[in-house]
Amino acid sequence: MALTLPNKTLVLRLSSIGDIILSSPLIRVLRKSVGNAARVDFVVRKEYAELVRYSHHLSIVYEYDIATGYKGLQELARQLRTEKYDLVVDIHDSIRTKLLRAACKANDVVVMDKRKFERWLLVNLKRNAYNDNLTVAERYIETVEEYGIKDDDKGLEIFIPDSILFEISGKMGKLKLNQFEKVIGICPGSKHFTKRWQKEKFAEVGARIAKEFNAKILLFGGEGEQADCTFVRDEIARRVSEQSVSNFAGEFSLLESAAALEFCDVVVTNDSGLMHLAAAKQKKIVAIFGSTVKEFGFTPYGTDAVVIENNNLDCRPCTHIGKKDCPKGHFKCMEEIGAEEVYAAVKKFL
Repeated sequence: MALTLPNKTLVLRLSSIGDIILSSPLIRVLRKSVGNAARVDFVVRKEYAELVRYSHHLSIVYEYDIATGYKGLQELARQLRTEKYDLVVDIHDSIRTKLLRAACKANDVVVMDKRKFERWLLVNLKRNAYNDNLTVAERYIETVEEYGIKDDDKGLEIFIPDSILFEISGKMGKLKLNQFEKVIGICPGSKHFTKRWQKEKFAEVGARIAKEFNAKILLFGGEGEQADCTFVRDEIARRVSEQSVSNFAGEFSLLESAAALEFCDVVVTNDSGLMHLAAAKQKKIVAIFGSTVKEFGFTPYGTDAVVIENNNLDCRPCTHIGKKDCPKGHFKCMEEIGAEEVYAAVKKFL
């Protein structure tokens, strides 16, 4: 028998980009279950707040500024305690969220099962003890199953203000995309080195697609990924034409990137936050996985996608989040994935 649905619910997920986007189905089904009169609130780090700030399903979004340190966390904890939540849903389970959920003194607290033991076995002993194929988005919803809440199979979503949609539509209009047969998004970056396919191969795939399909290539990335995106841009421009490629790395916010991804037919990406943004826009995705594997649950969710990975290595996975360098020194998980394989996957979508 399902538990009584709460009137006031707080969801805790402080970071990072992909994890927060993957929480969107949970937020949606929570709202549908508890009704519009109930409260569904969310706590997130300030730098990622735009990903949930405009959600139609949330009542209040609390933004935690990590620069305020422990003092800021204590102040937020005091504020949350006054709200007297019926239910706290912790889908982060970090030191900070442990403090916040304890401070709430809610009637009930549920915590996501991160499969930490299974993850440790797979990373350290290469033993696969995962007994399901659930993605992280589904594991989030699993946390509230005892309330009778289930996935609606509608995938990820992202809410973008009309002002941003209008601005990005104007910028895309200037590119005269109607002159091209296809528009392909390429996201060469990722936070960790071992999750980044080589920029030379991204350039090879981009140039070939641009030439053979009369495609426009749009490059996306954060400020730290400008160098790689510039390299890819210059190579495609040299091999094809200046008009065939545009680089927006470091220029767009997360929501602006999401709005621009809407114009793409296919997105080629590493395992990154932008991959999940593309999934939230229901884009066709070719995702390249290096040091991480599907079992961790971060594959593109709710959209047509192909994950390309090197399954012939006994050292993989070496991490569940990525590393700054290859522990073995050979980086075969990415080095042995060729441009031809990725190109073939994109071609099937086209």
